[in-house]
Order: sequence, then structure tokens, then C-alpha cells
Amino acid sequence: MTGLSEYEVWCLAGLLLCAGLLILRRWLARLVRLALRSSAGLAVLALLAQAPPLLGVNLGVNLVNALVLGLLGVPGLGLLLMLQWVLR
Repeated sequence: MTGLSEYEVWCLAGLLLCAGLLILRRWLARLVRLALRSSAGLAVLALLAQAPPLLGVNLGVNLVNALVLGLLGVPGLGLLLMLQWVLR
């Protein structure tokens, strides 16, 4: 009796991958949503960085600030602005 053929091994790997994705679909959806929201937060930070003289806001455009905005949204922007004000 011989072992599994290459085709059978690939089919088994595909089935295991599909099963893993089905099990982890909630976490993957949350990670994708966080990545999209953080990207939007990074875009907002980039826009705010273009007009510091007009608004008086000087937040850094970095991953930590983008993640805060991605997780908390508009209240996160308020938090970052208050932190900037307190740490000056």
C-alpha cells in the first residue's frame, strides 16, 4: 500500500485551511475591520498634519495614533488631543 498522492495531500491541506478559516472567521473579520478603521484613522491624521497652523493640532502620523483612532474613533481623536495638551 502506498502513501497519499500529491493531489490528495493538496486536497487535504485545502480542507484543513477552509476548516481553519471557518473556525477563525470572527477573529479575521475583526482584524480586517480594525485594519480598515486604522487606515481611515491614518488618513485623518495625515489630513490633520497638513494644516497645523490653521487648526493648532500637531499630532504625529504613526501606527500607534492610527490604532487609537481605529479602536476608539472620534473619542480616540479627543483622547489624543487631550494627551497632547496635557503633555505640553
